[in-house]
Amino acid sequence: MATEAYVSRADRLRQLPLIEKGTDMGAFMRGFWHPIARSHRVEKGKSYGVTFFGEEFNLYRGESGQPYLTVGRCPHRGTVLHTGWVEGEAIRCIYHGWKYDQDGKCVERPAEPEEAPPEDICIKTYPARDYSGLIFAYMGDDEAPEFDLPRKDALEEEDRIVHVTEEDWPCNWLQSVENSLDPAHVSFVHQKGRVGTFGATVTTDMPKLECYETDAGIRLVAIRGPDNIRATDWTFPNNNHILQPTMGPEDPWMNLLLWQVPVSDTVTKRLMIYSRPRISAEEDEKFLSYCKEKAEDYSSMALHRELFEEQKFPDDTFMQLLSAQDYLAQVGQGPIADRSNEYLATSDAGVVFLRRILWRELCAFRDGKPTKQWKRLDEAADLPMQGPMAAQA
Repeated sequence: MATEAYVSRADRLRQLPLIEKGTDMGAFMRGFWHPIARSHRVEKGKSYGVTFFGEEFNLYRGESGQPYLTVGRCPHRGTVLHTGWVEGEAIRCIYHGWKYDQDGKCVERPAEPEEAPPEDICIKTYPARDYSGLIFAYMGDDEAPEFDLPRKDALEEEDRIVHVTEEDWPCNWLQSVENSLDPAHVSFVHQKGRVGTFGATVTTDMPKLECYETDAGIRLVAIRGPDNIRATDWTFPNNNHILQPTMGPEDPWMNLLLWQVPVSDTVTKRLMIYSRPRISAEEDEKFLSYCKEKAEDYSSMALHRELFEEQKFPDDTFMQLLSAQDYLAQVGQGPIADRSNEYLATSDAGVVFLRRILWRELCAFRDGKPTKQWKRLDEAADLPMQGPMAAQA
């Protein structure tokens, strides 16, 4: 057994990022609900090919509006299912018309003489559901856990506006997750190119860090002064929840929730929810118009050369700028960060804390022992709205 006592630090750091088929971390990570797409992009009666954990899937929405996730290929001759037809709640393969119902059972083989297909012809299906503008799916082999851990009180309050964004970045999921538990980076990364509202609020002061393990994940507090305190409500295994300012000091602060979902070992899908209280019809429309214009289809990866070779940053000083700055830092570590020669310091306390928990859980999973039963917090996390501009928010 490869328990913690017998594995070197170098081996741990090599194993934790790897999530494709045949890896222990990949099998472990599949045991959680993950967002896989923006709800409004998956239309009724349409199917889409998606890839996660290095595996192809077929995502479609039935005529009832229910989303479904299946394996990516037809077991008959192996062509991709998403190029076929959605019929009611079923998917029909483009190649020879084999049709599979919402439970994955083959119900029609038009070119075959029998009245009904054999009972053993089926495709694997996975639980999927809409929540707060995202489609979540459970891609594990065991029975799906209750859909509770991903939920947040901030997303279920009345009179709120929700906007979702999606980007693919050419780097490993773990270096993106580690960035969420590295408060010191914001004093530098988010000062690069242009200083937006977020960078101005955080300031360049160095934080004192406090880390705690919670029922749901990790609480990380960064204290830069008595009136400059920020907290992270990080949910296992890959979600970060913070409170932050928006476009200007007069705008209300908003909840930002970011999931870093592995597409492959070297590609990460970043799905983000921005949630803020309603103010007025005019102000709400202004914010939604901004989101549609500046954030709906923005991609830092599409501007890779401009960012790395020219260090040319977006004019927008909120969503686009934050993405571009983080992109430089995280993608700049390479497709999979080489942690073998890193020199960690006291400011990396959150990263070290995260790695210890991930390794502890992976060891238990691999050795067939009980892992921690992560659950939604009984009360919403306290996310202080403090900083130089908070009094004006």
